[in-house]
Amino acid sequence: MRDYFYQIYQALFSITEGMAVTMSYLFRRPSTIQYPNKLESLLENQMPDRFRGILQVDISICIGCRLCEKTCPIDCIAIDIEKNKETKERFLTWFAIDISKCMYCGLCSENCSTTAIYHTKVFNGATREIDNLIVQFVSEPMKLVKAKKKDGLEETSKDLHGKILKEKMPTPNRDQTRKALIEKILG
Repeated sequence: MRDYFYQIYQALFSITEGMAVTMSYLFRRPSTIQYPNKLESLLENQMPDRFRGILQVDISICIGCRLCEKTCPIDCIAIDIEKNKETKERFLTWFAIDISKCMYCGLCSENCSTTAIYHTKVFNGATREIDNLIVQFVSEPMKLVKAKKKDGLEETSKDLHGKILKEKMPTPNRDQTRKALIEKILG
């Protein structure tokens, strides 16, 4: 009989203890943020500089060594280089990154000798079409930069906010998407 009342006491004590913890959260300010509507500043500005966001390529300093393509463990980088037989100049004809495959490991950016490929602070690549996640950085054949010696390389400033990426990445018109969603819901 004594065990019976002790178990009732233990059950009531544990319920009271649990409810006390729950009630303490009732009077606290919420720690959730209504993304993206109620942010103090852009979330991209709040990310640290070493954040591994969507990859971006600065084609103007790319030497066409294809090291990023070779070190990518999942083959999300595709590069095509053509050589003019008469002038022996090399042209970059295709440089595309499939963001839907990328696992943001950073191997490509670590091995790039000119730092032409790097991670940005951009992370939101949400889209309805998976084909929109293939970003092509070369629109027309481009003459490649000659490789310089290691000590001759200058540190170029990186655009961590992804200006080039945002220009190259197709974004759907938000009003059209919203209208299509409303029409789909209403039937």
